[in-house]
This record gives sequence, structure tokens and C-alpha cells, in this order.
Amino acid sequence: MGGRDKLLETVDGQPLLRRQAIAALASGTPVTVVLPPGAHDRAAALAGLGCQTVIARRAKQGMGHSLAVGAASLPAGTAALVLPADMPDIGTDALNLLIAAHDHDPAAILRGATGSTPGHPVLIPADLVPALTSLDGDTGARQIVAQHPARLRLVPLPGAAATTDLDTPAAWAAWRQTRT
Repeated sequence: MGGRDKLLETVDGQPLLRRQAIAALASGTPVTVVLPPGAHDRAAALAGLGCQTVIARRAKQGMGHSLAVGAASLPAGTAALVLPADMPDIGTDALNLLIAAHDHDPAAILRGATGSTPGHPVLIPADLVPALTSLDGDTGARQIVAQHPARLRLVPLPGAAATTDLDTPAAWAAWRQTRT
């Protein structure tokens, strides 16, 4: 990102991280945001929203550690809806689709999809959340999903929401062009 923080990129007049937290809160569920140490600008972007923040002290080890810290902060018996904050096409409606699917099948691992292509968010049922607490490295929850293939259900999301992940200035510029 050329030194820029992609989670602080402006979308709809606010930092992406704040926008995504607001979308998650609008789903009616409690929201926990995992931040790396020293992420003062990210914490400031979340000010006043009412979401819980936790610090992943070893965030540089990868998203697995961040997932572990987030999962460990959840009350026992809680499912985890994992929303990477750098996916700007995911809004409350997409989250509500996953939540409704979970209400219908609480044992399923639910994964947002663009057509038949799996993406994010991913809803991990409550009985598998303890397995998240032992994750490390940069593969996320992939190994947990792979261990339970019969429980995986894809939930089609509108457009390319489940697979739009912006990691470079060029990707951001192209995405912004599609919005105008």
C-alpha cells in the first residue's frame, strides 16, 4: 500500500475499518475488533462505536494469531463471524445473510461466496470456536474448515462482495472506478 494503511482508506466518507465495524454492529450482534499493538489510528477510527477491541500482541505472526486472540475474547458458547475489515463490498445485508443461515443451521461452517468461489466472511459455529484459539501463522481458519468439509456451506453474497479484497493502491483505484 505504499506506506498507507488500507483499513484507514476512505470509503463513503469514513475510514474503511469504521465503516465495516458500523456495518457489523448494524447486524445486531456484538462486535470485537482485533488490532495490532500501537494501532492508535485504527483505534481512533473506532472511537465511540461501542465495539470491543482486543490487541493481538503477536499480530506480525499472521492472521491466525489475530483470530486466536479474537476467539479467546468471546463468551463461551458463542459462534464467531470472521469479517476481514479490508473487504469493502461486504455490508450489513451480507452479514445478515450469514446470520440467517446460521440460525437455520447452527452447526454449519458458513462461508460467503461469489458464485461458487468461496470467500469471506466465514461464520464458525460455537463448538469450533475453541479451535480458533490455538491458531497461529498466516493461514487463518483454513485448517479448521478443512477438517470439517461436511459442515461447510457456501452462502452466495451479492456481486463479488465475498471475494473483493483490496491490498494494493492499484486495486483500490480500480475498485473506486467501479463505484463512480
